[in-house]
Amino acid sequence: MYAIVETGGKQYKVSPGEIVRVEKLPGTRGDSLVFEKVLAVSDNGSLRVGNPYLEGTTVKGTIVRQGKARKVLVFKYRAKTNYRRRYGHRQQFTEVRVDSVEGNATGTADS
Repeated sequence: MYAIVETGGKQYKVSPGEIVRVEKLPGTRGDSLVFEKVLAVSDNGSLRVGNPYLEGTTVKGTIVRQGKARKVLVFKYRAKTNYRRRYGHRQQFTEVRVDSVEGNATGTADS
């Protein structure tokens, strides 16, 4: 069983018991989260797809940790003008353990 959820402007394929790293969400370790923007659910070979979201379907999870990713160095350079700039960026993230996919999904059925 898996579901496709949307959070932080991105889409993630999640399964119960899986740990997913998503864009930073408010909360602390141990808090529960509910993803309501569920795009599709696959269960026992049947696929239910929303238009754009499945009504009444949620994905529940628990925050495992908040953190920052590795530093990405950005270097700007223009030839022959003595222009050089270097800076770094660390993207914040939230690790979420997916507990369950719940709800009565309605939508179009594809196989």
